[in-house]
Amino acid sequence: ILTAFIIHLQHFQSSLQSVLLALVLGAVVLLVLRRSKAAVLKTEDGWWGAGSPPAGAEDESIRPFRVETSREEIEDLQRRIDQTRPVPSLEDSQFNYGFNSTYLQKVAAYWRNEFNWSKQVDKLNQYPHFKTKIEGIDVHYVHVKPKNLPEGRTAVPLIMVHGWPGSFYEFYGILPLLTEPANADDVAFEVICPSIPGYGFSEAPRKKGFNSVCAARVFLKLMRRLGFGRFYAQGGDWGWQITTNMAQLDPTAVKGLHINFAPVENVGPLVILSILLGRRFPGLFGFTELDVKRLYPRVEKMLVEPLKETGYFHIQATKPDTAGRGLNDSPVGLAAYILEKFSTWTDHEFRNLEDGGLERKFSLEDLLTNVMIYWTTGSITSSMRFYKENFAKGFYPPHARIPVTVPTGVAAFPNELMHTPKLWAKQKNHKLKTYTTMARGGHFAAMEEPGLMAQDIQKFIKVVEGKK
Repeated sequence: ILTAFIIHLQHFQSSLQSVLLALVLGAVVLLVLRRSKAAVLKTEDGWWGAGSPPAGAEDESIRPFRVETSREEIEDLQRRIDQTRPVPSLEDSQFNYGFNSTYLQKVAAYWRNEFNWSKQVDKLNQYPHFKTKIEGIDVHYVHVKPKNLPEGRTAVPLIMVHGWPGSFYEFYGILPLLTEPANADDVAFEVICPSIPGYGFSEAPRKKGFNSVCAARVFLKLMRRLGFGRFYAQGGDWGWQITTNMAQLDPTAVKGLHINFAPVENVGPLVILSILLGRRFPGLFGFTELDVKRLYPRVEKMLVEPLKETGYFHIQATKPDTAGRGLNDSPVGLAAYILEKFSTWTDHEFRNLEDGGLERKFSLEDLLTNVMIYWTTGSITSSMRFYKENFAKGFYPPHARIPVTVPTGVAAFPNELMHTPKLWAKQKNHKLKTYTTMARGGHFAAMEEPGLMAQDIQKFIKVVEGKK
């Protein structure tokens, strides 16, 4: 009886493997057919300024810009901080109910009494800032060139795009590593860091409909205006979506795409199969130990955990102006709303700490500088509207079903909000050249781990350029 059972079990396992193989082959065939019918992302020029577009040509001049402050601005901020009304946190709640109120009072006290905004304004101005009018709105960007480029070498143009609730300031730690690399064999970059329209010093669109594809079109125009016919692009968070759209709109311009956030936009049969069977047969799908750790158990990691961190998403994708009005009036409320993300999105285990682990990876000086960019420009509401515009027509816009055909590199940081195994990344990015499981780091990778990010960008570019 035992022998018969073993033979039956072996037959069952063999049959299961055959079924799995057939399913995988079927999935591959479906993917090939879908790829062969892939559409091309198209777009049309827009006008986002007030009123109707002018009759004549748009002013394409590039104007130097400097961040400025005033005594009145600082005194108004301090007065509002003084008038905040603290709410006591629940006992033993840490950051599980949001930003811990006791620790928030410490942040507010530091902001009020020790933080030097004038000093940080000087730091922001250490790199050249510019503005130029595109499709009716002023687009702000930082443009940094190598200072000591060896004779005979040219800098490689790279546009780096931030997300929410970040800003161009996220890249200040990585800029010197990219423009003045210590290794003589490394690539020297000429880096352009724009502010997404509606964020920071870029003017907010005055009309409905400005989504990631519109931002991608605007940034393509920006790069052409700066004289770059071919360039590399890098992004995380919304920067991932915008740079991906740039590659979809004009793959002849985007020489390569490096991203540190790569959520699955269009779940196909192979992805579904890997979710169902990946824990039991990880090798079949190329899953690593990290993949299994981040994806299973499925319900907890793919449903429960994301639900804990997406309340803001629902608000901003539906009624951004309501929440935005309150945040625009209260600096302490704004700091709590933004900095809570720099806690949990850096490491979700930080929810269990009284201080949210904020100062383990960042300084309060840097964190509040990012908050001040939102506060002084009054851009929190317009930044939140970007969610509303991107999901106004559903969760699967046309570009979600269009592959990326330019060389792509993925830096998979272990504490990223959404984990994407290599197999999943390849479904969208058909020329995946590098996929790096990073040693440490979370969602705000360029700010948290600038050294690791710079190394991976170097690795990717060298592969594409044929230098490695």
